Amino acid sequence: MSEDLHDLYQEIILDHNKRPRHYGVLGDATHRAEGYNPLCGDRIEVFLQVEDGMIAAIQFEAASCAICKASASMMTGALSGKSLDGAEGVVESVARILGTDTEEISLGSFGELAALAGVRKFPARIKCASLPWHTYQAALRGEKKAEVS
Repeated sequence: MSEDLHDLYQEIILDHNKRPRHYGVLGDATHRAEGYNPLCGDRIEVFLQVEDGMIAAIQFEAASCAICKASASMMTGALSGKSLDGAEGVVESVARILGTDTEEISLGSFGELAALAGVRKFPARIKCASLPWHTYQAALRGEKKAEVS
């Protein structure tokens, strides 16, 4: 990854951390789950309102590091208004971004989510970035808690 691209991704992460989108409790949530990373202490709660197979609303609250909060902010923006099938495609894309050598995939099609590729330089932080996504999936499955370890 070029230095310019790395700097751009870092700016995106910092912006989402400082000004998280879709932050706060969603009072009329149909699904919710709490996520916890015991390795670093990140805690997150994801709230969903699912109507007719669509994510009508998604919000989160977090007491976490910048990477976790930024990932949650990007997640809520990417999933809001999507069908559950469409959202699953986004989740799979993020798993590829976090789990693949980014030189092997084209990041241009991922939009802001491509910023998460920068986390690959810090393997211990991948769980910070993936916690919101695991928590979202737990909420959809009706589970109250998600944990990465």
